[in-house]
Amino acid sequence: MSLTERINNDIKAAMKAKDQAKLAALRDVKSKLLLEATSGGGEVTEEIENKVVMKLHKQRMDTYDLYIKEGREDLAADEKFQAEVIAEYLPEMMSEDDIRKVVSDKIVAVGAAGMADMGKVMGPVMGQLNGKADGKLISSIVKEELGKL
Repeated sequence: MSLTERINNDIKAAMKAKDQAKLAALRDVKSKLLLEATSGGGEVTEEIENKVVMKLHKQRMDTYDLYIKEGREDLAADEKFQAEVIAEYLPEMMSEDDIRKVVSDKIVAVGAAGMADMGKVMGPVMGQLNGKADGKLISSIVKEELGKL
């Protein structure tokens, strides 16, 4: 079952349960997926679905952090709830050890010799791990591994 089908089924279940908060989050995801489908030629691949869901989750968490900093716990709670709903649809992330192995292999492949070669390593690694790992974690591992050289 594709992500879009899962979301459609969950929207129906939320409507039956009269869960307005969950319904709002799911409808937002569905609308972004439909927007992507209409702008991208009709078919949304699994990779694009994952990117959309990851982006929406990140936006919710950034907004949550902003509301907390501003002292608006009432608004922060809504954002946190919606982020948790969206998190159910996130793709499974790679472990830190798996990321470290990919980074080490890529450092050897491109012949990186130190921190000056960070760009040479980050580009290919981000392309390979896109949607499978958090960019901040990848960046910190690349810095750590290049620092050992």
